[in-house]
Amino acid sequence: MNQQTSNGETQRYVLAVLVDNHAGVLSRVSGLFSRRGFNIDSLTVGETHSNTQSRMTIVVSGDEHVLEQITKQLAKLVEVLSIEHCLRDDTVVRELALIKVSADSVTRHSIIEAANIYRARIIDVSLDSVIVEATGSEDKIESLIRFLEPLGIRELVRTGLTAMQRGGKILA
Repeated sequence: MNQQTSNGETQRYVLAVLVDNHAGVLSRVSGLFSRRGFNIDSLTVGETHSNTQSRMTIVVSGDEHVLEQITKQLAKLVEVLSIEHCLRDDTVVRELALIKVSADSVTRHSIIEAANIYRARIIDVSLDSVIVEATGSEDKIESLIRFLEPLGIRELVRTGLTAMQRGGKILA
């Protein structure tokens, strides 16, 4: 989905979608995107405080027309209870990354120092590697990854974005 805005830039949109929590809902939502030719940049799903509902944070790229089409199509699904477009200034957005980095007696100190600078945590240490856990904005995660790359990233996993609107507004 390489759609562009009128000024030539692709925008990223974060959608918070409240859905019924039962088998097949994730498949129906992702299938909708696939059938319509829309790409999902990031998708996180988890149960809410009610075990009958799940919350999906979906990140998509495109223009406002694409956002409108996705929102309309999602709203047609029976399992979708609500959809909220999360605006940047009104939303807290975080991501989790686990990064396994090659480590020896020389590089271990640099990895620990980087974790401290980025307020990340060392969650596993072995003779030849260290696993760093980092949470924060995409920019923070990207910056930490760039810092650790020269040390030898062996494995990397990222959750994708999770978002929640600031203040009293809730997704219901």
